[in-house]
Parts: sequence; C-alpha cells; structure tokens
Amino acid sequence: MLQRPSSTLVQDPSYPHRLTHKATPNGAAQAAKETFHVDSIIEDPQMDGPVSLGTTIMAVSYAGGVVLAADSRTSSGSYVVNRVSNKLTKLTSKIYCCRSGSAADTQALAEMVSNYLESLSLETNEEVRVASAASVFHKLCFSNKWNISAGIIVAGYDSVNGGSVYSIPSGGSCVKLDYAIGGSGSIFLYSFFDANYKPGMTKEQCLNFVRTAVSHAYARDGSSGGVVRTIALDAGAVEHSTTPWPAAPYAMERDPKYAALAPQNQPFSSTAKTQDNQADSTAENV
Repeated sequence: MLQRPSSTLVQDPSYPHRLTHKATPNGAAQAAKETFHVDSIIEDPQMDGPVSLGTTIMAVSYAGGVVLAADSRTSSGSYVVNRVSNKLTKLTSKIYCCRSGSAADTQALAEMVSNYLESLSLETNEEVRVASAASVFHKLCFSNKWNISAGIIVAGYDSVNGGSVYSIPSGGSCVKLDYAIGGSGSIFLYSFFDANYKPGMTKEQCLNFVRTAVSHAYARDGSSGGVVRTIALDAGAVEHSTTPWPAAPYAMERDPKYAALAPQNQPFSSTAKTQDNQADSTAENV
C-alpha cells in the first residue's frame, strides 16, 4: 500500500495556527494592505491645491458700452504658475467673460458656453444677446455648484440692450449690475468703487478707472499681479489693451507714503563687516 504523509490528504484541524499572517475578516485586499505597507505620499504643501486664477476681475459699464479688466497672475498655492495669463475670454464677437476660481473649471465652462452661443446664432440667424450668455452660465454654474469652483462676470454689447454686465458668483446666482468685481483682489476694491465710480463715464474715463482699480488691487493682493488687460466693447470695433506693471497707474513701490517704510537696497550699517568674495572655497573668512 502506498504510504503518503498524513498532512497531504487529511485536513489538519490545527492548520490555521500555522499561518504566518493572521487571517482577517475583510478578505484578501485588507490582508494585503496590512501585510505590504506603503510609504505615505509626501506632498508639497504649496502645490496641494488646484491651479487657481486667484485674481482681480471686473466689468464696468459706461455711456455706450462696457469695459472688462483683469490682472494676469495664475497661481497654485503660493506658486505663480503663469504671470501673463489672459482671464478675459471671448464668447462671441461682442460678448466676453472674466474668469475667477479654478482655471480648469472656468476654461471648460467658457468653451461650452461659446459653442452653445455659436450654435444659437446659427439656428436663429440673429445676434446673440448678453443676457442669453449670462443665462447659460447661470444654468451651468448653478447645476454644478457642488462640483466646480467658478466665479464669472459676463459683459458685452448687443443692439437691443446696449452694454450689459452680469455677475455669476460661486453658487450660480445671476445679477445684472452697473459694474461687477470678483476674485481675491476684489475685497480691496469695494470701497474704492463706492467712492469713485460714476455712471455715464466716457470710454477713456472708464479705461483709466479700471486700470487704476486693478493696479490698486494687485498692490495689496498677493494672488493678483502681472499686467492689466482691458477690453472695451461698444457699437464699434473691439479695443484690446495691455498695461505692463511699470506703466500701471499705481504701484506701492512708487508711492511716496511707503518709501520710508520699505526702503529698497538699504546700505550696510556702519558696524557691518564686509570683505571681497573668496575665489577659493578653502579660504578662511575674516
């Protein structure tokens, strides 16, 4: 008779105690997780958030049209990932939007709305109104308010209503205003607008007003900066302009009130020890 080891065919009642790793009630996946430990992911605390426009945007109506303005800084945490981005996005030939919030979300929304408005114009063979563009943004932002981060300002000119400004803040509400401001830099501008905005300004007055406002905002807001972009929309041609930082109407570094508080390139103290740079790394410092 063929002799076999008893343990090969007969179930051993004491078998479970021979397991190297104790069985778990949650199955193989949990056992593998407990057996093979994975090192924790080391995340850069400055890059743990989505790319955000962290911005200053605005649209202001004037006699006969509207002006849109924005800074150009795009940030991710405390990193500036783009210092010359364009936050004024074209929807139709006479309707633009200002974008704040998540760059990816607002770019996707603007592209969807632009495509819809183009289809609407082809189907109706009529000029698209600013109110229609704002309504589409309102529906998209409200229906996705828990999934996206987007603050939109829609402004433009149409032959029915003239220059119009609509604010669609985070959450999806839609309000028609004489002017709208948004983004992280807007908290520094509400009092400025209350004191300086005048209905019925000319185009040049409005352009100077928004350039001054944006430059004041990015002097205070660390998430705003770069250049000042503006677009003027009326019955005529669209006018684009870009104002670089050295030509901005206001900069804290040029403000005489702050010259004594933050002097640049301060001279060495009379007690400071100085010496020439050493060419040899083994040379001893004095």
